[in-house]
Amino acid sequence: MPFEEKSIVMQREEFCRLASKPGANVRELCRRQGISPTTGYKWLARYRLEGTAGLADRSRRPHGSPNRTPAAVEAQVVAIREEHPAWGGRKIRKRLDLADPPSPSTITTILRRHDRLDGPGAGEARDWARFEHAAPNDLWQMDFKGHFALETGRCHPLTVLDDHSRYALEIGACANEQTRTVWERLEQVFRRYGLPRRMLSDNGSPWGTSGRGRDPYTALTVWLMDLDVSVGHGKPYHPQTQGKIERFHRSLKAEVLAGRTFENLAQAQVALDAWRQVYNTKRPHEGIGLVTPDTRYRMSVCSMPERIEPPDYEPQAIVRKVQAEGKIHFRGKVFNWSRAFVGRAVALRATEVDGVFDLCYRRHVLGQVDLAQNIVKSVHHVPEQVSTLSPV
Repeated sequence: MPFEEKSIVMQREEFCRLASKPGANVRELCRRQGISPTTGYKWLARYRLEGTAGLADRSRRPHGSPNRTPAAVEAQVVAIREEHPAWGGRKIRKRLDLADPPSPSTITTILRRHDRLDGPGAGEARDWARFEHAAPNDLWQMDFKGHFALETGRCHPLTVLDDHSRYALEIGACANEQTRTVWERLEQVFRRYGLPRRMLSDNGSPWGTSGRGRDPYTALTVWLMDLDVSVGHGKPYHPQTQGKIERFHRSLKAEVLAGRTFENLAQAQVALDAWRQVYNTKRPHEGIGLVTPDTRYRMSVCSMPERIEPPDYEPQAIVRKVQAEGKIHFRGKVFNWSRAFVGRAVALRATEVDGVFDLCYRRHVLGQVDLAQNIVKSVHHVPEQVSTLSPV
């Protein structure tokens, strides 16, 4: 059974008294006490200098910390964290105005020491697997961030993100998630930045029709095709396909929305616009080498047209107008298609398979008409790899 602290001091004092006797054999005393001669002589020296008080255990903590980060640097780290409470070590290191800033792990230690590290998984390393388009405006991701209450009404943030640069093109404080609302917001974005080659969204309204039968198209997606913008949808119930915008939403919530209330949509829009500026121009992004999105983004060379011209198909294409209820009349048969194209001209182009025709609207292949089976097969795929949430 171990001795109490007082008993240990008493034993050390007894040892020192015996060792201090004239002619005492210190090494033999050490052997009998079960301690090394080095330890014995240490206690004896302390006893001679300080008496019994010198025999208590002392802290092994060093008197100084020559390798500890200077207080001024720690103050900078804490100040940046105070301004941006959701930023971690890598982002803070990038923003430090120092010739030789501390490592991200050291910054994490500083944050922990100052009680600035919190939340699940804070400071933990993460593995990421992701895809990235090669150039700006190759693909934009679009979605609504979950709506939240205002003092009057609710806010539905509409977000649009460039896949390559992570540039936030829009964070709109919307009153609803209706087609007209999204249409008007996107029109403003297109006039400001130009048109992307393709847009990726989920299957929900207003850009998808999940839960509303088999019609995969909406008025909004047809309008995008009229602008020569291809439309893609993620696999149902797989938000990983839009990992970048999902992770963007998590940062938006942590850095803007958490713990805040807004009186109305106008006040919310001011806060969203302010954060979009920080996100695009000041906030180092881990997914793109800790540079800011504005360093990688450039506006599209494709401008928003003032007028949308009707489709102009090649002479060999078989052109049909989509009738009421989305029906197409072809080769004596009636095929059920999307109501979103009612009144519009579509083209049927022969494939290498006999009796199978590509169903196209402008340059977009929508599906295939199979005369033998008397059906139209939709083309609905997403070529991106499924990824985890992207770092931001």
